[in-house]
Amino acid sequence: MKAMILAAGRGERMRPLTDHTPKPLLQVGGKPLIAWHLQALANAGFKEVVINHAHLGQQIEAALQDGSQWGLHIQYSPEKVALETAGGIANALPLLGDAPFLVVNGDVFTDIDFSALRLEKPNLAHLVMVANPPQHAAGDFALCDGKLQAEGTEKLTFSGVGIYQPALFSELVRGQAAKLAPILKAAMMNGLVSGSLHLGQWHDIGTPERLQALDSQLLNS
Repeated sequence: MKAMILAAGRGERMRPLTDHTPKPLLQVGGKPLIAWHLQALANAGFKEVVINHAHLGQQIEAALQDGSQWGLHIQYSPEKVALETAGGIANALPLLGDAPFLVVNGDVFTDIDFSALRLEKPNLAHLVMVANPPQHAAGDFALCDGKLQAEGTEKLTFSGVGIYQPALFSELVRGQAAKLAPILKAAMMNGLVSGSLHLGQWHDIGTPERLQALDSQLLNS
């Protein structure tokens, strides 16, 4: 299975840190945030990784190069302007192939075991959910008997880690921006999105304060 790391976001809430450094290259625990993902993917047995980028993307390519330092082969999917999550994935489909693939948000930190994730037919997506953090108390989707629903009384937060069938993005036009949530909700209506709950470590690195807190935690652990 191939993996994709989403790294095209501008990181507006992280300014001024992201004015001159792309968000995935911000340091936590002594190395770039995206490097933690690459090491975890390598440890899980992944070999092929696709990374999309837009804002200061050449810095990402210069820092990570071909991925050989992690035993990986990295290909890049540049975007002139960020295409949102679904648009970025659709744009990278020629690099991802015809089989299901793993996608990881570049701005989260987690100990999710990527090797344990599975997408069972006929599902189009499998999402890893986490408990709602304080900054997102309302959650995203409800998990019931292994299936995700757009509505429910006890919603969980999407971790930004999921496995997708390429067919989920077949109606999108390459190069056009598109959000992921509407596509997922449509698939949920047809019972085609499974989910699991991760109880381990997960952080959404959305502000300089949360970045600093995680950095301190990692350096002192």
